[in-house]
Amino acid sequence: EVQLQASGGGLVQAGGSLRLSCTASGFTFDDYIIGWFRQAVGNKREGVSCISSSDGTYYADSNKGRFTLSSDNAKNTVYLQMNNLKPEDTAVYYCAALISPMVVDGTWTDICIRPNVYRYWGQGTQVTVSS
Repeated sequence: EVQLQASGGGLVQAGGSLRLSCTASGFTFDDYIIGWFRQAVGNKREGVSCISSSDGTYYADSNKGRFTLSSDNAKNTVYLQMNNLKPEDTAVYYCAALISPMVVDGTWTDICIRPNVYRYWGQGTQVTVSS
């Protein structure tokens, strides 16, 4: 069974850093897109960033220069390093996976940033950034 586990959230002061992890199981971790999403109370789920096993990374404009994605395929894990955190980053952060993805229209980044394309989701981890 495909499962994703998001972890690494916590409480930090504005300007601080956190590293989130998304650890996957149930599939071979060599052909995938992993997306990070967040949902604040009362808000819709929004895309944060994506990493493709073959095509690199993508970041939402609001996060460019602050967040960095990386992967360790041997550990079946994707990391989201978040620096210079802001109160508006406060949300539950989720990771999601596309396995053996095929992009049939548009670019892969157009696809990866949309939450409704993902079948598999982790449970989320809370990130709280205080002023």
